[in-house]
Amino acid sequence: MREMMEKRAFITVLLALSVLFVMILVPFWTAIFWACIMSLLFYPLQRRLTAAFGNRPSIAAVCTVVIGFVVVVVPVVAIAFSFVREGAELYQMIESQEISPQAILDRIGNAVPIVPELMARMGVNVLSIRDYLSESAVALSSLLSQQALSWGRNTVSFTLNMALMLYLSFFLLRDGESLVRWMRSCIPLREERRHLLMTKFVEVSRATVKGNMVVALVQGALGGAIFWILDLSAPLLWAVVMAFLSLVPAVGASLVWIPMAIYLYATGDFMKASILVAYGALIIGLADNVLRPILVGRDTKLPDYIVLFSTLGGISLLGVNGFVIGPLIAALFISFWSIFAREINS
Repeated sequence: MREMMEKRAFITVLLALSVLFVMILVPFWTAIFWACIMSLLFYPLQRRLTAAFGNRPSIAAVCTVVIGFVVVVVPVVAIAFSFVREGAELYQMIESQEISPQAILDRIGNAVPIVPELMARMGVNVLSIRDYLSESAVALSSLLSQQALSWGRNTVSFTLNMALMLYLSFFLLRDGESLVRWMRSCIPLREERRHLLMTKFVEVSRATVKGNMVVALVQGALGGAIFWILDLSAPLLWAVVMAFLSLVPAVGASLVWIPMAIYLYATGDFMKASILVAYGALIIGLADNVLRPILVGRDTKLPDYIVLFSTLGGISLLGVNGFVIGPLIAALFISFWSIFAREINS
């Protein structure tokens, strides 16, 4: 009886301390999350550098963090600031009537009259849709403008989070193997099951994060490149938008380049419109089909409908981080239940 009471008291204190510890870390959640992502992606490089430097993990971790900072962090930060700046400029152009969303929609409707006619026959109020899209464009550009001011005011906070991310990445890379061993020892399962679950966790996490992020970056870069080559407005802004949309299956980057091609056809620029359609269908569209099986693999690839719901759900709960966390949780959920089902039925 006494032993049972001691065990219950210990577990209660353990859970309470765990909750308090998590609460302490909540303000630094973003830095911790992206440090884990960076360590997960660059750990293979860490192992190679450790061997190259004669089994000196600290030196290898420093070099890995520097490489990750130069290769990933600097370009992403530069793109993010440029994205917000171009969004703010777009808002100013809309405010000054240099760009009129309603005029653009009217021009597209006049160039492709069959679309408004079909919508009218289906009982859809074309004017309300036009007003809604116009208001949405103004609201989105206004949001980007406000975000630009917010980033300017929160430079100190952003720099602190960046420093914490790099600092934590160093220790996760240097002490990664010992941390994994400690985590495995804390899982109350037999060794065979612990090994299977941890192996699957690392495999699915790396494949999901690497596959989703790399494919999104490639499709965004390809889309931004063709917008720049065709001399279309705000190529970097639309490149980032296409990168985000590439994480959402069934829609993807086509939600940007197809309306732009329609607009170019409506304004009589048939050459640019045809080039954009061919490039979008052949180059941007095929990038996902070619890269994702290579980066993710067929065994860990999620069905499109799972990716769609987990991505949208992750965004609604966790904001931008949900783009990564949502599909990651979904992939781990399916993988762990597959392992459970296989063991139960064996």
